[in-house]
Amino acid sequence: MKALVLSGGAGTRLRPFTHNSPKQLVPVAGKPVLLHALEAIAAAGITDVGIIVGDSGKAIAEAVGNASYLGISVEYIVQSEPRGLAHCVLIARDFLDADDFVMYLGDNIFVGGIGSAAAEFRRTRPAAHLVVTKVANPSQYGIAELDGAGRVTRLQEKPAHPNSDLAVTGAYFFTPEIHEAVRSIEPSGRGELEITDAVQFLIERRRTVTAQLFTGHWADTGTLGDLLECNRVLLEAIAPATHGLVDHRSQISGPVIVEAGAVVRRSTITGPAIIGAGSVIEDSRVGPFTSIGRGCQLRAADVEYSILLDDASVFDVSALAGSIIGKGGQVRRAHKDAAAHRLLIGDDSHVEVSA
Repeated sequence: MKALVLSGGAGTRLRPFTHNSPKQLVPVAGKPVLLHALEAIAAAGITDVGIIVGDSGKAIAEAVGNASYLGISVEYIVQSEPRGLAHCVLIARDFLDADDFVMYLGDNIFVGGIGSAAAEFRRTRPAAHLVVTKVANPSQYGIAELDGAGRVTRLQEKPAHPNSDLAVTGAYFFTPEIHEAVRSIEPSGRGELEITDAVQFLIERRRTVTAQLFTGHWADTGTLGDLLECNRVLLEAIAPATHGLVDHRSQISGPVIVEAGAVVRRSTITGPAIIGAGSVIEDSRVGPFTSIGRGCQLRAADVEYSILLDDASVFDVSALAGSIIGKGGQVRRAHKDAAAHRLLIGDDSHVEVSA
């Protein structure tokens, strides 16, 4: 079985971070979302991976490389413009050949992996096997309706009156029967070839389409809130390790990773948290559920439940929480005589200040 990983989206909901970097490379729990996806694929015993890339293909290739360090091999497949998930299957036909495969959306994270779903698909080998999860607001998702035997009878995209609370996640398992389906469907109203239409094509022709309930934490990391929540969940599973320098005046409690080259002086770190390589934390408090990237600087700062991308800095700022600071971003206290907030904000940014 092969894997087809989709990493060509623009990530408009994650701007400004995705103006200069693809959404799949935004880090959670110390590593890009895409690497979490590739690790899940490798853990499921899949070693042959095709990655669909768009305009940001160069950045993705530089970040992932040949992925031999994960025990997998990758081939990059260029999608010249976003034309839908089913279109990705079309252009990957030569790579996929006549093999079964999992199509995995590269901005999705399955805490605990997809190994169980992969094993069930290998055992029963239906035409399509969907990974679904229960959601409280099904009208905001693609929804699968099942019969009593666990077969999918219909898919609905964001139905106003849903008949099911089972959302279709970003992992789809297919046999080569899907190739006929993606060749047969027409573009949707938004001009794209929809994978839901291709799966519905199989259902209407009485091909076997099954679904498996995923009970772990699943996230489509398409919004800043999703990123923070996923970061929180993943950090809960880390094992403490100190490879950098922590002076005797600092206090570390809970699971904390201090990477090589990081320096912690006169500070309190409460885990779960990650301090990235080369970062310097001085006279600060890093609270739980915080990922500090590489080369960051914190001085007289108080940060929790946040993500700092590489080379970000926070100086003389207290009570920073629920925040994501972009690569090279700076947050500092205003001059003591300042009468108002002073902000330099890029396109599509979101800032909240106390009155």
